[in-house]
Formats: sequence, C-alpha cells, structure tokens
Amino acid sequence: MTSRQLFIFFCLSLIAACNSTTTPDFASDAERIARESIIIDTHIDVPYRLASTPADISRSTDGGDFDYPRARQGGLNAPFMSIYTPSSLEAEGQSKAVAETLIDMVLGFAEKWPDKFAIATSPGDVRAQFKAGVMSLPMGMENGSPIEGDLDNLQHFYDRGIRYITLTHGSSNHISDSSYDDNHQWKGLSDFGREVVREMNRLGIMVDISHVSDEAFWQALEISETPLIASHSSARHFTPGFERNMSDEMIVALAKKGGVIQINFGSSFVTAKAREYVSVRSEASKKWLEENPQYSKEDDDQLFVEIFTKEHGPLPFASLDDVLDHFDHVVAIAGIDHVGIGSDYDGVGDSLPVGLKDVSTYPNLIKGLLERGYSEADIQKILGENLLRVWQDVENYAATTSSNT
Repeated sequence: MTSRQLFIFFCLSLIAACNSTTTPDFASDAERIARESIIIDTHIDVPYRLASTPADISRSTDGGDFDYPRARQGGLNAPFMSIYTPSSLEAEGQSKAVAETLIDMVLGFAEKWPDKFAIATSPGDVRAQFKAGVMSLPMGMENGSPIEGDLDNLQHFYDRGIRYITLTHGSSNHISDSSYDDNHQWKGLSDFGREVVREMNRLGIMVDISHVSDEAFWQALEISETPLIASHSSARHFTPGFERNMSDEMIVALAKKGGVIQINFGSSFVTAKAREYVSVRSEASKKWLEENPQYSKEDDDQLFVEIFTKEHGPLPFASLDDVLDHFDHVVAIAGIDHVGIGSDYDGVGDSLPVGLKDVSTYPNLIKGLLERGYSEADIQKILGENLLRVWQDVENYAATTSSNT
C-alpha cells in the first residue's frame, strides 16, 4: 500500500470513528447511580412478615423480598418500615397493641445491628446516615386504626418514630372510608378523621392517602396544609375502575399541592390483565373458604392458590416496562417532581413483576429509566429526592405549629 493509500485509509477510518455512535453502558451507569444516590422506598412490609415468620434480616433470608444483603446490593438505603395493622383488629381493640409490637421490632433492628441499621425520623437523619454508610429505617403506619379515636395517640406515635400514616386500609375505619370497602360510611373522612389530618400537619406526620376512597382523598387534599403522599399507589389509567390506584385528575391535584405518588410494583396494581386475574382469584378464594371451613386463611394462601393456578394458569406478571410506563405517565401529566418508589415489597405476595422481584433490583429500574431518556438528576428525584422534599415541607410546617422539632 502506497503512502497516499495509507493516508486515505487513515482519513476514512478517522471519519468512520467520528461518525460512529458508542452504545451507552446503561447497566454500569445504573449500578453507579444506585450506589451514589439516596434510594427511598416508602413501603416495605417486612415487620408484618417477620411477625408471622421470624427471620434474621441482617443476613440473606430464604423467603420474603427484603433483607440487608439484598437491599445493599440494590442500593436501597432508606426503606420505610410499614407498621401494618389489619382492618379486623379495630373491632377487636387490638390495633394499637399490634402497632406497638411492630414498632418495637423495628427499633430492635437498629439496636441489634447498629453497624447496619439506624432509625430515621427526619430527612436530615436520612442524609447523615447515607453519608455514614448506614441504612436508614424510617417508619410509616399503614392503617390509622391504632389511633383508636384519641388524638393524643398521634403524639405518642410521633414520639415513637412514625412519620407517615395511611389513614385507612382494606375496610373503612373510624377515620376514613376505604377504596376496598363498598361501605362508604363517612362519605370520605369522618369528623374525627378531619381532625386527624389537621393534627398530623401540626405534628409533622405525612398524610398518606393510599387506600382511601376517592371522596376521602379530595377531602384530605382540601383540609391538609401540607403536601400529601400516596405511599404505595399506581396510576388508574392502566387499571380502569380500580379505585385503589389514583386517577389522572387525582395525581394532577396531588402534584399541584406539592405531593408525590410512590409507584406500587405489584402486578395487579400495574396492568389490567393482572388486576382482573387477582380479582377473580380473590372472589374464588372467599367462596372456597366458605365451602371449606376446615381450612384457614393461611391454607387459602397456599393450597387454594395452587388449586386456582392449575385451573386458570399462573398469574400474568407485569414486566419492568409495564412499571416504567406508570412513571412515564405520572411525569407526563404531573411532572418529574411528583413521583417516587413505593414498591410494597413483602406486601403483595406472589405478584411482583419480572425484573423487580425483590430489593436487589432497583438498578433494573434505574437502567430502564436511563434507556427511556431520563437524566441522572431526574432519576435521583424519583429515587428519593422528591419524597425528601415533601417530608421536609411537612417538617417545616410543623416547626411553625408544634414544639416537636
């Protein structure tokens, strides 16, 4: 090859190199972002799981969706521990006692494994513990039943570390009607429920409207002086008629008041197909238990699910892309500042999507967001900064009305 030919070859190679597009290494970037960012998940049901099936979460566990090694692998550093009390406990007068037991359990995590966990009661705690390399454990109360009609119990639970309260759960309670209950006895919030919202504002407890009826949402939005959160809800746009998720109108209104919707990962919250399957299975399980009174609810969760699966096939799991569609939708209608993560790990049983099966998988979500064109700054908002902003707003308001801070 002559010197002229070599020169031409060199020039052509240089042009080709300049015109070529390097494929971004999204997987590597996702892992880095997970390591370097504050990841807050506002709904992890591990305390209630451990109440029935004890395990050492400082190590890898055989079951469940959360343990320390998997959480560290996924970059999770601020999981809100859900203090969940089933609706049935209100009539039994046991809600507060069960909540106290679960709070004691979470406090015990930090006492037993201080090198791994620390209780967080403020955004400042989360940031400081992130820098120190310790996993923050803020707490949220799922179901307001433990308040037991006494506003003084709000101060009590604030003092114990509760920083959000989901006003109700699967059935209407003394505070609010439930999206899962046809008996909307209060047509939204009870008179006491309205006082609860005001007192939560005063103390610095975030008002969580996941699980409430639509009427209760609008009333809480009007009454509250601070932004609201939906700690583990998704977009009703993808599950028409499913009141447990939020309508577009509700999401936009939530955002206008500065709030956030934290996307639930459960397949039945994400796609209409999975929603229909779970709904049919749920109705069939109730009938099966009525016809087979010798079996317990635990038997239903195992034996009946096996029977149903043989007859109807497996649950049609949502995909990672299906979950990402919810983030895209909220951003499109309400903006990037009003969406976050509320996976419901350990709370949605067998229905988690492909690619998001446990707390080790947040990098998969981040990779998907990168592939859809989200900037690193916007991803960090989704991962935790949006929720920290709302939490700080709630604290700031309380500082003007309460002596707690």
